Amino acid sequence: MYHIERAIFDIRRGLPVVINTGEQRLLVQALEGSVSVSSLTRLAGSRPSLVLTRHRLEAMGMSLKADAACLPLTEHISERDLHHLAVSDEASKTSPSLLSGLKPAGVGERGAVALMRRALLIPAALCAEVSAASADHIAQQLSKGELLEVNARDAEKCLAGAPGMLKRVSEARIPLEEAPESRFVLFREPDGLREHVAVVIGDLDAIPGAVPLRMHSACLTGDLFGSLRCDCGEQLRNAVADIQAMGGGVLLYLAQEGRGIGLANKLRAYTLQDGGLDTVDADQVLGFGEDERKYAVAVDMLNALEVDKVQLLTNNPLKMAALREGGIEVVSRQALYGSVTDQNHRYLSAKASRAGHFLDEVLEGRGR
Repeated sequence: MYHIERAIFDIRRGLPVVINTGEQRLLVQALEGSVSVSSLTRLAGSRPSLVLTRHRLEAMGMSLKADAACLPLTEHISERDLHHLAVSDEASKTSPSLLSGLKPAGVGERGAVALMRRALLIPAALCAEVSAASADHIAQQLSKGELLEVNARDAEKCLAGAPGMLKRVSEARIPLEEAPESRFVLFREPDGLREHVAVVIGDLDAIPGAVPLRMHSACLTGDLFGSLRCDCGEQLRNAVADIQAMGGGVLLYLAQEGRGIGLANKLRAYTLQDGGLDTVDADQVLGFGEDERKYAVAVDMLNALEVDKVQLLTNNPLKMAALREGGIEVVSRQALYGSVTDQNHRYLSAKASRAGHFLDEVLEGRGR
């Protein structure tokens, strides 16, 4: 686990890491903020490939059964071409010549993309096989600690986090306007990248039966600044008020900005939406699925709070399924709406039609 944590740290700093598949070593670097292809070529002793996700390739008009694919980079490809291949919103206009030689990604390349996603970077990676001529030099750098090596399977699994290893760090009583008897309990993931908060409203021991629960993904723009592009801030405040009215419960405030893609990528997606794409298509152009969130951390938090039966405040069927898969009994579901406005109507409509969220009532004007 430690090596994966450090690998994510190095990748976010723009440094390369080595992924060992057992049969080969790959020198891997993020496309976002990376050095030039020629520099990586000199270090590895071979030309790198660009690894792109299935979602990105589908946005480019290509059908792919594998989760990712490798595109060998010719000597003539430019930095502009790389940017176009990885993040351009005109992906469907990509020249077929740039995509020649595309092949399914192996375990090392899939691990590389998983590291990028875990690091909240654009999910595209430069991967170069370490040649025989460069093997000794790379080995020396590994022995000196100048490069880090990780196992390909461990890298591929890093998106799942570390179930069961969440740390309960600190807590304090925090009176809220709508719920004066509230307590914040902070949890930290092992890699240190994400911290999540359980807002415990009232006395859980005094709640008969299922505990009212809201799982709320952090939204800086909506929760803090009142962005009109979404209904997140209003949902958050309504959830606190509803849980208080129900006699207490738990609100899990999860560090899953932008449905799990991070703030930087969410802002990129907003720019694509300004160009006409809906929220799902914008994420796909960037290389992400319609929802990148993982809810094992929510199950761990509930286990730590000794909550195993809930009344879930949500419009999202995936949250219900994830809790049940994690062994949490979902007794019932209560809808939780914000207001529909001119600015967020398209966003909410896309969530309903593309992601199956239960929003028909509020979109038809009957929700609060």
